[in-house]
Amino acid sequence: MKIASVDEMRFMDRYSMEKLNIAGEILMENAGIAAINVLKNKIGIRDKKFIIFCGSGNNGGDGLVIARQLHSGGGRVKVFLLGDSSKYRGAAKTNFSIITQLPVELIKLENVSIAKKDIAHCDVIIDAIFGTGLDRPVTGLVEEVIRLINKSKKRILALDIPSGINGNTGAVMGTAVSADYTVTFGLPKIGNILYPGYERGGELFVSHISFPPSLTEDDKLKVATNDYVAIPQRPAEAYKGSMGDVLFIAGAANYYGAPYFAAMSFLKSGGGYARLAAPKSVVPVIAKRGREIVYLPQEETEDGSIALKNKKSLLDIAAKSDMVVIGPGLSLQEETAELVRELTEKIKVPLLIDGDGLTAIAENPGILSSRKAATILTPHMGEMARLTGASTAEINNDKIAFLQNTAERLKATIVLKGAHSLIGTPDGDVYVNMSGNSGMATAGVGDVLTGCIAAMYGMGLKPGEAVRKGVFLHGYAGDMAAAQKGIDGITAKDIMEFLPQALKNDRSKITETEYYNPQVIF
Repeated sequence: MKIASVDEMRFMDRYSMEKLNIAGEILMENAGIAAINVLKNKIGIRDKKFIIFCGSGNNGGDGLVIARQLHSGGGRVKVFLLGDSSKYRGAAKTNFSIITQLPVELIKLENVSIAKKDIAHCDVIIDAIFGTGLDRPVTGLVEEVIRLINKSKKRILALDIPSGINGNTGAVMGTAVSADYTVTFGLPKIGNILYPGYERGGELFVSHISFPPSLTEDDKLKVATNDYVAIPQRPAEAYKGSMGDVLFIAGAANYYGAPYFAAMSFLKSGGGYARLAAPKSVVPVIAKRGREIVYLPQEETEDGSIALKNKKSLLDIAAKSDMVVIGPGLSLQEETAELVRELTEKIKVPLLIDGDGLTAIAENPGILSSRKAATILTPHMGEMARLTGASTAEINNDKIAFLQNTAERLKATIVLKGAHSLIGTPDGDVYVNMSGNSGMATAGVGDVLTGCIAAMYGMGLKPGEAVRKGVFLHGYAGDMAAAQKGIDGITAKDIMEFLPQALKNDRSKITETEYYNPQVIF
């Protein structure tokens, strides 16, 4: 499903009204109907008491439509107006005129204390204060109202996006509503999908409100959820080399877990042949755990990392491999970092760089842009900051745009890891992954992801598709581990062990649809 920025959604609104002659009143009515359907299905309407907080813009107009429809359906409704009703324009003005002719109580809210008693005795609160265009911190009376809403312990429905959430970033603008349900209109906005906005929205529903597919599926919309990617069927005559022959350059003294998890997760995800080039003193330790891995012992530096003198032999092996993975547990030793940079320039096959490899590349990231074969980078936020020279605050200010610019500049597919990991491609597409959980924030989990992506490439997906599928399956395996063991205390090993089941479920198409898209109502 496509995801829209605030400006992209404004364009859809204007285009629908000006070019398609869909009246604003129709769009607003459809938005109200969508919200009513959620209320009917989740809570019920007749004899329930609803409090609606309406701002003075179109979001408030949506709230007025809902007030009328709730009244029509037998609900008891009270509307609190925040702002000047004379500012309503277009469809919002029309709906304000209508609601004033009905026996629905409208109160201009001047003091938050006026609403306390009604909130205490209502069944549902509807947030129609701000839309998606909020670009300043919430203050004053509205801030007090939002805090009162959040303390109420009532069920809360937000219209389009919880008030206080930035529609382009998901950031909390000082304070924000924490909803149980959100109905968003046209398409999900970036702020609906990225954290912390996603968490504040509760269960998310989407209504296209009669926008045609030519708008909602337009290729010019570059951001989308990480939708289903089919994995090629495993041939009956498959052999280990045909399922991916991947070289892992990883490991150093005291770094045994990262190379093991990367190579073994490749095999657990369906990959065929994992060759692990690691320091010769490290190999016997890892081999006790991973007997299925093929080991290539390497000459070492004094600090126990892979020495630069291995460059020629590694390039020879890389030339015969389908993909090279470099970085897991490699150490920050300068000689090894130089080896990473020189290998990156010379390797002619697809290359996935992770962990310490990213730190090595950060000294001269320009070498990536001259590569001809596909490059995949899997940084967490700190590694992304080192790689680009930007601060984490600068990146978080607009993660989507930052990722697009970096992927294009480095000519790489980049996985910006985190809650709802982002996958950016060199041509500007960004996919938001919906699987995974906070229990995966633990050592070794990134190495499992590395192996999973490599396996998807080895099984026949193109590099960009392999990244998307690997990120999804990794998160899905993490969700399965959390479901069985709880979100606290799951480890990289737990997630790795669930990869075969995750892959089996995915091939059977029994993965939950909500991993890909919010529920579309109509």
